[in-house]
Formats: sequence, structure tokens, C-alpha cells
Amino acid sequence: MRLRRITHTASVLLVASSALLAAPVSAAAGAVSALAGLEFAPPAAATANMQPGAAAHVAAATHLKFASSTNWAGYAAASTKYTSVSATWREPSASCGSATTYASFWTGLDGYNSGSVEQTGTLVECSGGSPHQFAWYEMYPAAPVYFNNTLTAGDTMVSRVTATSSGAFTLYLADTTRGWSHTINQTNSSLARASAEVIAEAPSSSSGVLPLANFGTVTFTSSTVNGGSLGASNPTPITMVTSSGTTKCSVSAISGGTSFSATWHHS
Repeated sequence: MRLRRITHTASVLLVASSALLAAPVSAAAGAVSALAGLEFAPPAAATANMQPGAAAHVAAATHLKFASSTNWAGYAAASTKYTSVSATWREPSASCGSATTYASFWTGLDGYNSGSVEQTGTLVECSGGSPHQFAWYEMYPAAPVYFNNTLTAGDTMVSRVTATSSGAFTLYLADTTRGWSHTINQTNSSLARASAEVIAEAPSSSSGVLPLANFGTVTFTSSTVNGGSLGASNPTPITMVTSSGTTKCSVSAISGGTSFSATWHHS
């Protein structure tokens, strides 16, 4: 999902809401249909004075020290043209109650300060008191596409998105625990390639950002941007917050240039 709205000051970037990234990989047809209407959108602004569609310029974003969003948490680099982003994580489960909640984990290009997102990753949905895992890719604003593979908590996931200057995109997602992978090729020469992200997200529907599932902590490792370490790309850390400023998901500092954790605090 891309950021829907962002605003900025000298030190803060606020991003607007995002939508659900994908459909379940191991779910029955009924579970897949239940996700209809979800999408992974751009970050939602955490301030009341945001206007839909407002976007920061790439040049402005390079001077920001941190960001807050109602639907994204993670790191975003936005200072040049981007050709690749990748990360590895161990798929988290979720602590589920009676409410239906969601959390998604992905890497992607664009969306931080542009109107598209080229992304692939996973989703955990709490439904009926139990967690359900899904895998997907999305060329936002086109609808997400779900993979029909088994995925469970604890599986090691590898996500990578690459692009050429002519607009050829390759989206790769692998479950190295179970031995499956998907490579999707798409072409769109009009896309900006203006940012690269490693993100934990609260998906959205037409009614807005959905409740964030309690996934505990997920650790992203081997994170790279443009072939170098994530840390070397001078990325902006993004904290997910409610519209009133309560922290929903925080991120740690980047360790060793390539690893960081995202921790759930609030739905």
C-alpha cells in the first residue's frame, strides 16, 4: 500500500493511510473472499490538518529525521531513484481476541512520497479468535494478488522488489522454510521509483485504517536498498500512531546496517 497523505516540517513527516497488502496463502476460499475490499495504501496522516493527496517532495523528505503514520511503521529511504529493496523476517503469529484485526509485513518501492507502490509481503489476520496467514504482491493502485501457498507463523520469509530505469519491475517473495517462491514481472515506465521501504502495516479498507493485530515483535534482517545496507541509505524511521498520537507500533534503531525490529503497542 502507498502512503495516502503526508505532511512535513523540518523534523517530522506525517503519512496517510494504507490498505491491505494481500490475501491468505493457506486460507479457504471463504477466508479469501472475506478480505475483499482490503488494500495496502499509502501512509495515513496522524494530524487533523492533513489534506488527502498531499505529498512531500523527495528533496524535502531527505531532510526529515523521523515520521509518524496511522498505518505504517518501519524505514523509508527517499533521496534518489531506487532500483531495489529487500529484507528477511520470521513470520509472526498474532495474539487474537474477539475483534477482527490485521497486520502486514512487506518491502516495496514508491508510496512514501508518490502515488504508486510496488510491493510484496505477508499478512496476518485475526478472525474468529485465531490468526490466519496470507502472502501477496501488489502494484498499487491495482488490487493485490494472493498466492495460494501454505504459510504459518515461524516461517522465514524473503521479500525483494527490483526495478530498471525502463520500468521493468520484479517482485520476489519466498518462504524458505516451506520451499516455495514466486517471481512476478511487471512493466510500467511511468512509476517514480522515488522511495524504498521495509514496513509493518495496519491495512485499510474503504472505511479507513483497520485495527492492528497484536503480532508482538517482528525483526527484519538482511535489509538492503539499492544493493547496499538499509542503514547506508539514510532512511527515515516511521512510528505508527493513532490519530490522537498514541503509539501503535514502534521501531528500533537499525543494527549492523541491516536489521531492526517493529513492536506492537496498540490496535
